[in-house]
Amino acid sequence: MKAKIGIKEENTKAVSEQLAKLLADEFVLYTKTRNAHWNVEGPDFHTMHLFFEAQYIKLDELMDSVAERIRKIGHYAPGTLTQFLKLTHLTEANDRQNTSLDYIRELVEDHSSIIEFVRGNINPFADEYHDLGTSDFITGLLQDHEEMAWMLRSHLK
Repeated sequence: MKAKIGIKEENTKAVSEQLAKLLADEFVLYTKTRNAHWNVEGPDFHTMHLFFEAQYIKLDELMDSVAERIRKIGHYAPGTLTQFLKLTHLTEANDRQNTSLDYIRELVEDHSSIIEFVRGNINPFADEYHDLGTSDFITGLLQDHEEMAWMLRSHLK
């Protein structure tokens, strides 16, 4: 049964296509954060191991909420690695050392990319596609990513 939520089908389709890109970005960032958690080395290992764990737990929640938002507006969420790699704005691999600072620099860049992507969709979702719910939803995601990026950047001072 189609979702009857007061938004035209072509608008929910356009919004879901952007959300699919966001979901792919969230998945790639989640995976890169997991990688940092697993492979970080150095004198700050234990602290950073726990820090990256808190970050990937939050990203898992964000990822799930994006997929569920796609479903709420009547579309299917991508769910394969092939789909995610085709949709993402992020790069999967980066040449770095396994130090906390190298991981942090990479993750900050990815959060910043997601922040810019989300910020660029807030008004179009509301104004062009008349989907205030998704506009509000991604505003919350923007705030989450801003906080996570701040936490990461604070390690670079």
